[in-house]
Amino acid sequence: MAEVFTKTAGWLDWYQGPSQPRFRVPAGAVDAHCHVFGPGAEFPFAPERKYTPCDASKQQLFALRDHLGFARNVIVQATCHGADNRAMVDACIAAQGRERGVATVRRSVTDAELAALHAAGVRGVRFNFVKRLVDFTPKDELLEIAGRIGKLGWHVVIYFEAVDLPELWDFFTALPTTVVVDHMGRPDVKQPVDGPQFSLFLKFMREHQNVWSKVSCPERLTVTGPPALNGEQHAYRDVIPFARRVVDEFPDRVLWGTDWPHPNLKDHMPDDGLLVDFIPHVAVTAELQRKLLVDNPMRLYWPEEYST
Repeated sequence: MAEVFTKTAGWLDWYQGPSQPRFRVPAGAVDAHCHVFGPGAEFPFAPERKYTPCDASKQQLFALRDHLGFARNVIVQATCHGADNRAMVDACIAAQGRERGVATVRRSVTDAELAALHAAGVRGVRFNFVKRLVDFTPKDELLEIAGRIGKLGWHVVIYFEAVDLPELWDFFTALPTTVVVDHMGRPDVKQPVDGPQFSLFLKFMREHQNVWSKVSCPERLTVTGPPALNGEQHAYRDVIPFARRVVDEFPDRVLWGTDWPHPNLKDHMPDDGLLVDFIPHVAVTAELQRKLLVDNPMRLYWPEEYST
């Protein structure tokens, strides 16, 4: 009998019936950060997980992709599945080339297992440094993994919080691959965009040409909130200066994603249509929008198909 999983108390289910975005994404656009959760009856959650989510299947993800107007997705392994990548791999295979994956692996992963992940569409591994989500993995183990996956042409995705960048700086700069930062390193948007915290992140990108950033998850970073809460015509206005700064300064090293189904949100569950409408406020020209949504993710995840 399949195990029955009970959601973590207070868990918000993803938004049903997202609105149709007013902003039309360019042809070939990629949602470069999303997840699948289970379904738990088919793909059990990891015993060591820090939370139990709602189910969020590949079919539901693909329906959202089509509704929002995207052509492709990058599915990032969720911490609730640990290093069991089966749900993510299953979704990538089912999409027949329209999805790529970012896995979680341990030092014990074999070359044959890495090859199988590559064949399924995996092109990166994620290292999570958010202490409330995962247990600490020794940095020497992570460096060993990075060296192995670099030979496959993969990259490393890093998830951390801005206050921890100083202590992680030396490790991040030692990584031998392209490095993609999730959600701009989660800056504190109550602080000035020119303040020391975010300036350090911009310095990190400026000094290391292998570092990219996702300008995603305003719903996680915001203090002012979405339109229903702040009365503004556009959502998450306090996050816009931070994301726009990154897009303007590093237009060839930015990505965007929905983060569907939005794990661990406590205050509100975003309308994914409104998240798409956030894009033209941070990538303000058609050229920047195409780089953010098409050129950059294609160059990173589908280089064999990418042409300028």
